Amino acid sequence: MRRAGLVVWGAHQVAKAMVRPGVTTGEIDNAVEAYFLEQGAIPLFKGVPGKVPFPAVCCMSVNDEVVHGIPGPRVLRQGDVISIDTGCSLGGWCGDSAITHAVGEIEPDVQRLLDCTSGVLQLAIELMASRNRWSDVASEMAKYVRDYGFSVVENFVGHGIGRNMHEDPQVPNFCTPAFRKNHDFELEPGLVIAVEPMVNMGSKKVRVLADHWTQSTIDGRPSAHFEHTVAITESGPVVLTAPPANGEAVGGGTA
Repeated sequence: MRRAGLVVWGAHQVAKAMVRPGVTTGEIDNAVEAYFLEQGAIPLFKGVPGKVPFPAVCCMSVNDEVVHGIPGPRVLRQGDVISIDTGCSLGGWCGDSAITHAVGEIEPDVQRLLDCTSGVLQLAIELMASRNRWSDVASEMAKYVRDYGFSVVENFVGHGIGRNMHEDPQVPNFCTPAFRKNHDFELEPGLVIAVEPMVNMGSKKVRVLADHWTQSTIDGRPSAHFEHTVAITESGPVVLTAPPANGEAVGGGTA
C-alpha cells in the first residue's frame, strides 16, 4: 500500500504546483489524471456510482464546499481555499489523501481553520501510537476542534482502506455513545484506515448541491479537509501517503 500512497502523494504535488489565481479546477484535475496514467495507477474516484457517476479523478471543494466538489471551469481566485481529495490503486492496493490549499493570501480566520484541520489530523496520527481504541482518538479530535471554536462535520467520516477504497470500519472524527457501544474498534497491527477530518468554521450541517455530489456548508461559511492513509504496525502508526523517505522512489510503472 505504500507504493499506492506514494503515487497519491505525487499527485498532490502536481496539484499543489498548479494552485494559484486564474487556474481552473478542471485544469488541475486533468493534470492529476495524466500523472496517474503515467504512473500506471488506476484513479479511484472517476466513475464512482451515484445519481450521476463521479466524472473526475479528484474531488475539488472550494470555500464553503466541504467534500465531493466536481472539477470543471471554475476559476480559482485570490483568497479562495480549495480542498483536493484524490486516490488511486496500484498493484491492487489503494491510497487516499486530501489537502486543503490557500489560493494566494487568505484571511487570518480562514488560515486558522486550515491550521486546525491539519493539526487535528496530525493529533489523530500521534494518538494512534498510544491509544487502544478509535473512540479515544475520536473524542480527542472533537475536543481539539471545539477548542478552536469550529465544528466537526458529522455527515461524513473516514474509512478502512486496502484492496478497495472504502472498507470497514467507519472512522468518525467525533465520538458518540452509540459509536462507542456498537461500532468502536481496536487500533491493532494490520489495520489501515483513511483518517479525514472535515472542519467547518460555522455550523457542522451540510447540504448537497444540484450536481448531486458537492456538499456545502449550510451557512455558507468556509470548510477545510485533510486526509492521510495510515497503517498500524507493531512499531506504531505509519502514514502511507506521506512524502518519501530518503532514497525512497516515487512511482510504480505499469501496475
